[in-house]
Amino acid sequence: MYEPIRAKSVHTMAGTADFPHRSREEELDIQLAGHLAALLTVTDELRGLAPSADLEVAAERLAEQVARLRGGRPPAHSSRAADDEPRVAALHQRAHTLAGRALVVAASRADTAAAILSAERMDAHAAAAEPHALTSH
Repeated sequence: MYEPIRAKSVHTMAGTADFPHRSREEELDIQLAGHLAALLTVTDELRGLAPSADLEVAAERLAEQVARLRGGRPPAHSSRAADDEPRVAALHQRAHTLAGRALVVAASRADTAAAILSAERMDAHAAAAEPHALTSH
């Protein structure tokens, strides 16, 4: 009824080093660094719109974690000015979501430092956005 497969699959050619392979741990590091870098970008925007000591410390800690996960390469920072309350509320919601994603990946790879930082940022952004009520995505 079906013709048998006569050749080996190109997808299972073990022993070839034609392309780099990453471990699950390396993939999770890349994913976590991406989530934390995105959270840093939103944090930088919030710092420009509504500066606070908490956001300054958070930006430093996020930058440290991203650099650690990227093998010492520091992330880029951005800045922005002008107070825009609806934009600030939306940024807090976005930051809360990103921190939650980072928390899931950090927990998956058992990265305590990143998990604690992510949970703290979730709490901070939830508290900052309380008057505006966070919505789930």
